[in-house]
Amino acid sequence: MMFNMIEFIEKKRDKGRHGRDEFNELIAKLMAGEAPDYQLSAWLMAAFLNGLDDDETMYFTEALAKSGESYSFPADLHIVDKHSTGGVGDKATLVLLPLAAACGASVSKLSGPGLGFTGGTVDKLESIPGMRMHLEPDEFLAQVRRIGCAISGHSKQLAPAEGRFYKLRDVTGTVPSTELITASIVSKKLAGGAFGYVFDVKCGSGAFMKDREAAAALAENLVKVSKKLGKGAVAAITDMEQPLGEWVGNASEVFEAVEILSGRGPADTRKLCVTLCGLMLAVASIAKDAQEGAKIAERALDDGSALKKFAEIITAQGGDPEVVRHPLEILPRARKSFLIKSSKRGYLSKLDALSVGEALRALGGGRMKLDDKIDHAVSVHLMKKVGDAVSVGDTVIELLYNDDTKLAEAMKYLTDCWSVSEKAERRELILDYVF
Repeated sequence: MMFNMIEFIEKKRDKGRHGRDEFNELIAKLMAGEAPDYQLSAWLMAAFLNGLDDDETMYFTEALAKSGESYSFPADLHIVDKHSTGGVGDKATLVLLPLAAACGASVSKLSGPGLGFTGGTVDKLESIPGMRMHLEPDEFLAQVRRIGCAISGHSKQLAPAEGRFYKLRDVTGTVPSTELITASIVSKKLAGGAFGYVFDVKCGSGAFMKDREAAAALAENLVKVSKKLGKGAVAAITDMEQPLGEWVGNASEVFEAVEILSGRGPADTRKLCVTLCGLMLAVASIAKDAQEGAKIAERALDDGSALKKFAEIITAQGGDPEVVRHPLEILPRARKSFLIKSSKRGYLSKLDALSVGEALRALGGGRMKLDDKIDHAVSVHLMKKVGDAVSVGDTVIELLYNDDTKLAEAMKYLTDCWSVSEKAERRELILDYVF
């Protein structure tokens, strides 16, 4: 029977259920240029309102993944991938790739540029002089086999149909659908060829999912659909009410990653990276469980092997490996500094991640549109985190900037983004797991 786009839309409008063949036909129509945006948009709204069941989400994910090229690795490599739903100061991927590879896992990572107030891994690594972040597929696969890890910007040939739906969701009010988000994320992972996935699903002010319940629903769906597709999968639900670590900004987050890989750095960033690496090693069958994996990760940070692997990855992709030894000399740094000081004594009780992210974007460190140019050198240095003691005159936030006009814009976001109280407890970073 010939596929009829109107009947396909009407079926979901009337709360019907689609089969695998229907989704394959839908994507075939899209790729042939025979599915106009207005019909795809109508179906997206029907799916948003009436939902997709587990099988439908799996079929849609498969069809998106098969819409273009896909990577393939030997089964014995047990390639593992990590995905974060995005947050402010989230430089965990920068640490996790060399860390997991140093522990014996093979890691393939396809990443995109940042958009809005969340930074992109590609942007951060491009602050390293010479670093190539767009590898050809053969080059990418060969590097994974050779040194255990490669990272590249998303190829337009991987799951291209997903890109079309992504843009339409953004302009049709259908972004906050757990099933559509799941299909978007997992289809790209499926095309990337990994054996298993670790998802870091963030919740709070600086995350896409603002509350824990919504984050838990997404985490459960990501794991469930991935397993239905035959992949190993686990998710951590983590806090993003305040930024991760001490630095927010492209080059500055590379600096913090080097600090962690050198056995130093902020405790929260290290804890998250060790925990997620433990999960990755368990998924990749390097460790018997996440606890053993975390111990292996701790050793790789402390004995220097993870830092050495980072230098190896940078060298392989044309970057200056001296950044792991002299990051402040190699990475770009903004010319000017502005200090925000406390007039109260007590404990930092609030540090709003969204406001910090927007401040960085106002300084020039983020994008409104994908083709916007960013300033890799600007950053927000968080001198205090929630729960820290604060005295009168203490610097709470330092801004490193290049443009006085942009500084004035950034300050609009920072005036009320933090507060000091008589009492404050440190925030819990890792809230839950989904296995």
